[in-house]
Amino acid sequence: MAGASSGIGKATAMRVAEAGAEVVLVGRRLSELQAIETAIAAAGGQAVSVQLDVTDTAALGAAVASLPRLDVLINSAGMNIPEPIAVVTEQHYDRLFGLNLKAAFFLSQAAAAKIAAHGEGGAMIHITSQMGHVGAANRTAYCASKHGVEGLVKALAIELAPINIRVNAIAPTFIETAMTAPMFEDGGFRAEVMSKIPLGRVGVPEDVAEAAAFLASDGAVLITGTSLKVDGGWTAQ
Repeated sequence: MAGASSGIGKATAMRVAEAGAEVVLVGRRLSELQAIETAIAAAGGQAVSVQLDVTDTAALGAAVASLPRLDVLINSAGMNIPEPIAVVTEQHYDRLFGLNLKAAFFLSQAAAAKIAAHGEGGAMIHITSQMGHVGAANRTAYCASKHGVEGLVKALAIELAPINIRVNAIAPTFIETAMTAPMFEDGGFRAEVMSKIPLGRVGVPEDVAEAAAFLASDGAVLITGTSLKVDGGWTAQ
């Protein structure tokens, strides 16, 4: 579980552990990972923490290769820097694409090799965004990176199908987390977001966690190359 230290990643790690998975918690903040590991253990689950910056490609590959076994990859690592295209710097662009797309690519590469090693198939799930399907002002770099991950998912699904590795995306709408809390403190921003969600509420991390648990399960054995939009109807309009 990459990007497991908070928000969507934390909720998803807790949910798949509840379903019986032995979870490897990956992130940069070790103390937060260990707190989740403790909570999973207290609930009767199994987890281990691995401190890792997934943008370090060499360290990422070594960490995945060192695992005794891998059946399911869930990648929730990502970031956004909302700003008009006129002020996007090369540094911001590289940070966004380095984490959102490059890390997802090489994490998939390493995970595919590890899953293939045991010959029993498996699954990959990338948490993308509804912005991987639509556009939005002040999110040009973010939208471009998330559209890229959606394309990566489709291509991986085709390439890895012969070895029974399913690859899917989950595309959430705005989710209430510590990262988005400052944005939602702006009443105008919240009202604008709510006006675009037909179901009338923003998401919570558990909404995404449930979708991930499903896509990782045997209930999704014929689902690959798709993007499950947990967006309250945003992209249906």
